[in-house]
Amino acid sequence: MALLAVKDLTIAFSNGQSRVDAVKGISFEIEKGETVALVGESGSGKSVTALSILQLLPYPMASHGKGSSIQFDGTELIGARDSVLRDIRGNRIAMVFQEPMTSLNPLHTIEKQITETLNLHKGLRGAAARARTIELLHLVGLSEAESRLGAYPHQLSGGQRQRVMIAMALANEPDILVADEPTTALDVTIQAQILKLLKDLQARFGMALLLITHDLTIVRKMADRVLVMTDGHIVERGTTATIFGAPQHPYTKKLLAAEPKGEPQQKKEQADVLIAAKDMRVWFPIKSGLLGRTTGYVKAVDGIDLSLRAGETLGIVGESGSGKTTLGLALLRLIDSKGEITFDGRRLDTMQGKAMRPLRREMQVVFQDPFSSLSPRLSIAQIVEEGLKVHHLGGNAIERRREIERVLTEVGLDPTSADRYPHEFSGGQRQRVALARALVLKPRFLLLDEPTSALDMSVQAQMVELLRDLQRRYGLAYLFISHDLRVVKALAHDVMVMKNGKVVEHGPSAAIFAAPQTDYAKALMAAAFNIETVAS
Repeated sequence: MALLAVKDLTIAFSNGQSRVDAVKGISFEIEKGETVALVGESGSGKSVTALSILQLLPYPMASHGKGSSIQFDGTELIGARDSVLRDIRGNRIAMVFQEPMTSLNPLHTIEKQITETLNLHKGLRGAAARARTIELLHLVGLSEAESRLGAYPHQLSGGQRQRVMIAMALANEPDILVADEPTTALDVTIQAQILKLLKDLQARFGMALLLITHDLTIVRKMADRVLVMTDGHIVERGTTATIFGAPQHPYTKKLLAAEPKGEPQQKKEQADVLIAAKDMRVWFPIKSGLLGRTTGYVKAVDGIDLSLRAGETLGIVGESGSGKTTLGLALLRLIDSKGEITFDGRRLDTMQGKAMRPLRREMQVVFQDPFSSLSPRLSIAQIVEEGLKVHHLGGNAIERRREIERVLTEVGLDPTSADRYPHEFSGGQRQRVALARALVLKPRFLLLDEPTSALDMSVQAQMVELLRDLQRRYGLAYLFISHDLRVVKALAHDVMVMKNGKVVEHGPSAAIFAAPQTDYAKALMAAAFNIETVAS
C-alpha cells in the first residue's frame, strides 16, 4: 500500500453563483522515502492539491467532487474527524508553505513557534524543547541560532524566515513533507544546502517528499518521479530521467524550454546619473542590560557607494542577511540611514517626510512577498488604482479603470480579473499585481526586491522581457535584488556582490559572471549555475 494515495481528486471553489474547478480528477501515489515533484505554472492547481492533503482549504467555499479520495497510510483524510487531522498535521505530515511571512505568527518569537509543535506532539518543554529548537535551527543553516530564539519574523530576512519554516516542519521527523516552493526565498548557496539537508533527512528517516516547485533545476536534482500539471490536470507523469530526457506532452516541452535568456539591452553611456549614494550606512543598535544601553551594532549596510544611470540595471546579489534589501529600502528613504543620497541631483538624506512625497511617484518598489504587501480587503483594481488617486493621476474613474486594465494586460494578467481579491490568485499572479501597482505610476526608478522569486520559469522569462521592454521605452532605472543569478545575468548591466553589509565585488555584469575575483562570488556562481556540484 502506498504511503499516500490520491484518487480522482476534484476541487472546486464556489462564491455565490460562480464556480471555479481548480483541480479536475487527478490521481497519484507516493511511496515511503520517495520524492515526487509536482510541477507546472502558477495557477495550475499545484498548491491547491498540496493544501487538500492536509485539509487546509477554505471550506465550505472549497469542495471536493464525488469520489475524491486522499488516503494516508490507509486513513481517509477527506471528511476525517478533527482529532484525526490534528494528530497527523505537523506530526506525520508536515508542510513548508510558499510565503513564510504570512505563515509565521508575527506576535510570537521564533522559539515559541518552533517549540509549540514540539510541545504538542512530542511533549518536550523547557530546556529540552529549547535544545531541540537550537538543534533544528543549526540543521537548516540559520546563523547564530541561539541569539535568534527571541527574534520575531519581521526581524529576519526572507531566506531566514523560510529556514525557520523548514525547521518547524522537520521538528517531529514527519513521514511526509509537503514542500510548496521550499527554496523560493533562499539564496543559491543556502538553497543547495537545504536540498542536501532534505536528501540526508530522507535517507535517515525514510521520509517521503512531495516537492512543489517551478524550478526545474531542483526537480532534476531531487525528484524520483515527476507529475506535470496544467489547468487542473496532470498531463504527463514519469521518472525524472524520462520527463527530462524524452518529454511527450507539448506543455512539458514548453516548460523545459522556458528560462530567462538573452542579455540586458545596450545602455546609454552618456545618460545622467539618476540615483547615487555615498558612504551609506545602516547600523542597528544592540541593547542589553536593565537600562537598555547600546553595547554594539549590527552593521546591515556599512559604507557603500553606488550610482545608477537612467536606463540601467544594477543587480544586487548575496546571501540572505547580507544587507541587500536594507540597502534598497534606505535608498528609498523607507528606513533611516547615514551618508549622502541623491536622486536626480536632489539630496534625499536631508529631506523630511512631506518633502519626499512628490518624489514617491518617481521611486517605486516591488516587495519580495506580494501576499503581505497587498491589502486583502481591496480588489486588484483598488490596489492598482490607489497610487493614481494619491498622486492625482489618471483623470476620472473611467479613465483610471482603462489605465488599470492596460497595466494588468502589460504584466500578463487578465484585465477581467481586476475585481477579484489577492487570495484568489496564485503566488506568481500576486507578484504580477504588485508589479502592476508600481508600473501604473510610470516611475523613473524601480526597486525590485526578488520580483521573480515566486514566478515559474516561463513567467520569469516573460517578466524579464517585460522589464527590458519597459526600460527600453521609458528609460527606467532598476535596482534589482535577487538570489536567482540566472535572472540577474539576463537583466543587469552591473552587479554588486554583498556580504555582511559590505560590497565584496562590483563591476560590469559580463565580467562578474565570466570571471569573479573573490572566493565568495565564485561560490555564488558555482551554486547558481552548477547546483548539482554544490548539493551533492
